[in-house]
Amino acid sequence: MPGHVAVPGHVAVPEDVAGGGPAFGPYDVDDAPDDGWVRLDLGSLRLPVPEGAQLQVEVDSSGPVRAVHLLTGLGQFTITAFAAPRSGGLWREVASELVSRLRADGAGVGRTAGEWGEEIEAVTEQGVLRFVAVDGPRWMLRGVAAGPAEHADGRSALLRDVIRQTVVVRGLEPMPVRSPLPLRLPGPLGEQLKQATAELVAAAEGAGDAT
Repeated sequence: MPGHVAVPGHVAVPEDVAGGGPAFGPYDVDDAPDDGWVRLDLGSLRLPVPEGAQLQVEVDSSGPVRAVHLLTGLGQFTITAFAAPRSGGLWREVASELVSRLRADGAGVGRTAGEWGEEIEAVTEQGVLRFVAVDGPRWMLRGVAAGPAEHADGRSALLRDVIRQTVVVRGLEPMPVRSPLPLRLPGPLGEQLKQATAELVAAAEGAGDAT
């Protein structure tokens, strides 16, 4: 049974994270600079968390972290890394499938040239989605920003800035192409997640007993 556990954001990045800084990243862990930025270590991702953001962790009842979302005043951000072929080019393939699926769901879809290749914007009844992806060495990083239309431009700019400073830790183990790279929470956040997951499981079991 999937659940959500919200924990306060506690990792600040410099104030110029939304200022359109140099597009040096995202970085593979082997090329990551010693730049003094503070990043949240999520295992396969080292993620900058904008000042004032909250972390929302999506989990399964068995414990693994499915996704980590950043909640800000502009909207929600989700950064995910996937296993990719050495030849690269996974985003071109995935983007075409994504556009078809979004249109089938009734969204208005636009495709524009971006910093790292094609970006996709989808306008839905719930709000505006922006998809930005980067092909790296044996990985693909995808960022999704979601929220109301009035903050779409600022949200897209912040998404790109977070991606610029993200570090991807692919690992050496073989993985099927398109598999999400595993996420984990560090230290106290991981312990808090375990406790909250146990409470979710207990609540679900209690509800089952009651019926």
